[in-house]
Amino acid sequence: MELTIRNEGTVTIGAITGRFDASEAAQLSTWLDSVSGQSPARVIINMAGVTFLDSTALSTLVKGMKRCRQQNGDLLICNLQQQVKVIFELTRLDKAFSIHPDEASALRALQ
Repeated sequence: MELTIRNEGTVTIGAITGRFDASEAAQLSTWLDSVSGQSPARVIINMAGVTFLDSTALSTLVKGMKRCRQQNGDLLICNLQQQVKVIFELTRLDKAFSIHPDEASALRALQ
């Protein structure tokens, strides 16, 4: 997994590419812990390049979302590939997360 980070105003965007699984989740967890410590914590995870994720990856995202919400912000997800979208739907996490078709709509939702 590769994580690329950038800022758009007060929003921090993390773009993930590759497999997002237990062996890679610690990297994202560390980053989410640092970025979600600010208030308000506004984070977008762009998953356009994610081809696979496992339960540890989902847990990492849920933990990050909860931490952002505790800091009066939110964690939004965008650009899910179909096979990853199915995992969110099967686990019903598509109801917990605000999922957007692209980065631009996720940015609008946070502003």
